[in-house]
Amino acid sequence: MPHFQICSSVFAIAASLAAMPAFAETTSDAEHQDREYLPTDIIVTGEREDGYATNDGSTATKTPTPLIDVPQTVAFITEDQLEDQSIRQLGQALRYVPGISLETGEGHRDEIFIRGQETTADFYLDGLRDDAQYYRSLYNIERIEVLKGANALIFGRGGGGGAVNRVAKRAKLNGDAPVFDASIDNFGAWALSGDVTTRVSDGAAVRLNATYEEFDSNRDFYDGHFIGISPTATLALGDATQLIATYSYDNDERLVDRGNPADGNGPLFGFRDTLFGAPEFNDTSVQVHIARTRLEHEFSGGLSANATVQFADYDKAYQNILPRGLVNDGADVEFSGYRDTQTRQNWIAQANLVWQVETGALDHTILAGVEASWQDSANGRANAVFNDGMGGTTSRAILPLDVSFDFPTISLTAPVRDRRSELEVLSAYVQDQIAIGDYVEIIAGLRWDRFDLETIDALSDTPGARVDEKVSPRFGLVVKPRENISLYASYAESFLPQAGDQFFLLTPGNAEFEPEKFTNYEIGVKWAPRPELLVTAALFQLDRTNTRGPDPSDPTLTALVGESRTKGLEFNLVGEITPQFRANIGYTYLDGEITNTSTFGSEGLRLQQLPEHQITAWTHYDLTDSFGLGLGVIYQDEQFASFSNKVTLPGYVRVDAAAYYTVNERIRLQLNVDNLFDEKYFASAHGDNNLQPGDALTARIGLRVEM
Repeated sequence: MPHFQICSSVFAIAASLAAMPAFAETTSDAEHQDREYLPTDIIVTGEREDGYATNDGSTATKTPTPLIDVPQTVAFITEDQLEDQSIRQLGQALRYVPGISLETGEGHRDEIFIRGQETTADFYLDGLRDDAQYYRSLYNIERIEVLKGANALIFGRGGGGGAVNRVAKRAKLNGDAPVFDASIDNFGAWALSGDVTTRVSDGAAVRLNATYEEFDSNRDFYDGHFIGISPTATLALGDATQLIATYSYDNDERLVDRGNPADGNGPLFGFRDTLFGAPEFNDTSVQVHIARTRLEHEFSGGLSANATVQFADYDKAYQNILPRGLVNDGADVEFSGYRDTQTRQNWIAQANLVWQVETGALDHTILAGVEASWQDSANGRANAVFNDGMGGTTSRAILPLDVSFDFPTISLTAPVRDRRSELEVLSAYVQDQIAIGDYVEIIAGLRWDRFDLETIDALSDTPGARVDEKVSPRFGLVVKPRENISLYASYAESFLPQAGDQFFLLTPGNAEFEPEKFTNYEIGVKWAPRPELLVTAALFQLDRTNTRGPDPSDPTLTALVGESRTKGLEFNLVGEITPQFRANIGYTYLDGEITNTSTFGSEGLRLQQLPEHQITAWTHYDLTDSFGLGLGVIYQDEQFASFSNKVTLPGYVRVDAAAYYTVNERIRLQLNVDNLFDEKYFASAHGDNNLQPGDALTARIGLRVEM
């Protein structure tokens, strides 16, 4: 059946449900309306909550659940904090989330480690998958949520270490004041953005978010620009039904910076501003279109339904010359390069029913949902070659180590990669949250996924195909000795097919193997000493199994023998400590290693880019009604750049600061200084010879106007 026909069928089911009379009257309408979280808030409300705290845990359950009742670690960054820090890119924001370390993403994409698990695909927008490889802007985002630990019941495949969800802004039926922002920094980077909402009628509103950014930094030759446009409309189809339609267009063009090579067993210092690449060659361009329509309906008796259809189109190309390492006793640098193209089209259709019902002494919140998705991808590559000065070309260039490089003429080979894939996924899930009296709640559920992947290596005309059907469980126990305290324990699983998280190619050999499995065990406590403040702590263990590795009985063969384990402790305090003092403070201890030899490496090696200790802290204190100060600290312990454990990124402390002055009720000025003490550090890596220096001291002046 064509994609649009199946998507239409999902909406037809939701429309039929909306036309049905309510069949459950177990909870009175009056009691239902008194609930703090209405069932229409199943994923997000998009409503602004001033401050750094939120109590919306609906993304973690797809049901109206307060965050304190979610048996899982959830970190978040609100729009207020993003504004205070003057942050516009997802990667910049995630630096302040404990348990996350950044991968350089080869200088052209978001790539992170969550609890030691690397991902380029576990990114979501309003709970729907947004898995292509690109940089995500925050101009149209209300809040960032990071859900820690494997949990396939909510998100499906992947998400071994967790998932990152962006909550998009939506048009509010009660209207909102237009907001305009402008900023410029000491390197010449600048940005303009606007957020305007218009009420068309009592039951209809439209909102437009738009931005333009020019990039620059201390890194030589770094430049580029970003254009983002996102209109959204909300339409009330009666007292109990809403239709929300959203479209976004992002255009990102920038220089690709792969970082510095290693110097022995550590980074190459003394070249913080140097581009180890060719400025006339290194660049990336991506265009992203995402269109989404969501229908929400609330029945009487605690029953609600929603259905969403999303189409996304990604078109990306990047090319880069990159350092392969120092040679000739460190006197020279070896370079190679390539050009890569990626296209993807995603269709996702999802429908959910949520029923809040009483059965005797038990209160149930029952979720039943279905999801179908179709993903068509293509990936091509050509290698870069250098003029050798003798009428030929070479795949490597060796140049003297210096602050700039004079490359010979660069050209591209014929394609060395042409991969295409078609992915179809059908999912169904059910979950029950059972409240036993006032003190105990059990959450239990299962998700069934049918994962059908077909790929082709067009250069060799080699097909690959595999169908997996997996059932993923989730179980949690929450005990609440007091209304503002919860103790929890949880168990959840997730899986990842053997084609990697982008599913460009499944080789015939890899098609023989079952997916990798992620199992998360967690116990924790959540405490809300006041409504605007939440304190959480958790102990967890994450096991990764079914990783490919050499067969112990015959090393020339491959078997599912690889295993790794991450254990850790996490603490977070976020919200309003006093009416003048806001904070988001986190600490994570992580211990992870390969426990059985696999394709990643030998038993006993520490997991890559897994700092043992990590501290993130951002605070905002209002000295007067018109003047405030902000202070941020990031401490990251030393970490290995790769599974080889041969190159270490040293630990570092980075301090950020800010000052805010409210001129009047409409105008605010702010100054943000990143890396206040100009610490020279390396923030991330992509392997042992692409090590990314941290930004130099950057001062940015901003103006915010609310009309």
